[in-house]
Amino acid sequence: MFKKIIQTDTSKATLLIRLMVGAVFLSEGIQKFLFADTLGAGRFAKIGLPKSEFLGSFVGSFEILCGILILVGLLTRLASIPLVIIMFVAIATTKSEVLAEKGFWEMMHGSRTDWAMLLGSIFLLIKGGGQWSMDSFMNISKKHKIQS
Repeated sequence: MFKKIIQTDTSKATLLIRLMVGAVFLSEGIQKFLFADTLGAGRFAKIGLPKSEFLGSFVGSFEILCGILILVGLLTRLASIPLVIIMFVAIATTKSEVLAEKGFWEMMHGSRTDWAMLLGSIFLLIKGGGQWSMDSFMNISKKHKIQS
């Protein structure tokens, strides 16, 4: 099971997706604590989510932890799962109102970063961390131990 979690391809270009997804989620998670009234619990309360104080800290913590894991490429597939869920919830809770009130194109414009983060996270879930990742290093280390 663990082998499947750290399995990755040998693509070097995956690093670019990891850097984008990891940096954005790390930054957003930190900002949920720094600016709780506007980006964390306060924002969750404004859009009507229950237990906004808890959710702000909960989501922010996951964004920080998973952002760091993705940046270094450690347990990349596993770290992508909560981020995919966060992005589906973010799109459903914040963009459905825009769609209803302002239409499709306004919603698409306002959700471009959300879609980029969702699709980047799904990409990492499918492909893994790539060649320059801790996952790849652990795969290589395991192969060398087995051959020794």
